[in-house]
Amino acid sequence: MSCHLVALCVDAHEPRALARFWAGLLDWEPAGDGTTLLPRDDTGFRLRFLPSREPKTTQNQMHFDLTSTSLDDQRTTVARALALGGRHIDIGQRPEEEHVVLADPEGNEFCVIEPGNGFLADCGFVGALAGDGSPEAGYFWSAALGWPLVWDQDQETAIRSPHGGPKLTWGGPPLPPKTGKYRLHFDLMPDGDQRAEVDRLRSLGATPADIGQGEVSWVVLADPDGHEFCLLDPLTPPGA
Repeated sequence: MSCHLVALCVDAHEPRALARFWAGLLDWEPAGDGTTLLPRDDTGFRLRFLPSREPKTTQNQMHFDLTSTSLDDQRTTVARALALGGRHIDIGQRPEEEHVVLADPEGNEFCVIEPGNGFLADCGFVGALAGDGSPEAGYFWSAALGWPLVWDQDQETAIRSPHGGPKLTWGGPPLPPKTGKYRLHFDLMPDGDQRAEVDRLRSLGATPADIGQGEVSWVVLADPDGHEFCLLDPLTPPGA
């Protein structure tokens, strides 16, 4: 059995408005009711913005690293983000660091990376989905998705689809304390029977998670670091 990454889901107070920001920044195509974005490149997964009334109180566990081909290109991306409603933020970055840290209109952090970054050299505009996480989380997701490890050093790990696209990276411990449900999560689709895939993921280190989902067709699990994700039902996709 196996599964594949369908979407990165983001809790949002105004899902359509936040989708418009990211559609403008990434040049992705809105779909359905406008709260889902489809990539125009090889990113390989979509963005879904889900309604939530919960306030954002801490830094997200994951963020996009957007790449640049030149300093002018980096400045253009930053200017576009600001014009769309983003803002500069301080998350403790050092003055000598060359990447630019921004937030979208609801405070979700992302970085515009300086040109010449070798780690993201061939990853496209969406270079990475970077996050907090232990090596065990990286190993889990490598096995769960069937994506090979492309970095495993000093407790930092990264994986990437064999088909290309962005890297998924975990920066190693220490991890910030978990104070509630994370605002970002993955939606996975099993390539066969949902129950058999739940059993496989649990054998890899996933655990059941309760985020108040009630009786739903999908199954909520958490990775070894407690990051929630959803395993969808192939017979009942989102929106059905």
